[in-house]
Amino acid sequence: MAKPIYEADRHAKKVLKKHVRGVRPLEQAVEERTDPEAEVIRGYCSAVRSPLTDDGRPPLAAAGLQLHDRLNAITQSLERVEQRGPGPRPSGA
Repeated sequence: MAKPIYEADRHAKKVLKKHVRGVRPLEQAVEERTDPEAEVIRGYCSAVRSPLTDDGRPPLAAAGLQLHDRLNAITQSLERVEQRGPGPRPSGA
């Protein structure tokens, strides 16, 4: 009974993964850098790569939905950083 849901979720995860395949070249581009911006970039790259390999336990934990949620959280975080602009973070943030 769960097979169609599992297959749809699996397909969704495959599609989402296509959108984030470029993360490794970004990591390599800042590999030698030690500045704070490079550290932030590496952190976000790690945050993107981590859920790509997390498959959960279908059908109870749909990996595609989990990946979507995690990538959405990363996107929202990047949007907040972009709105805030460069510079030090406010205390308590």
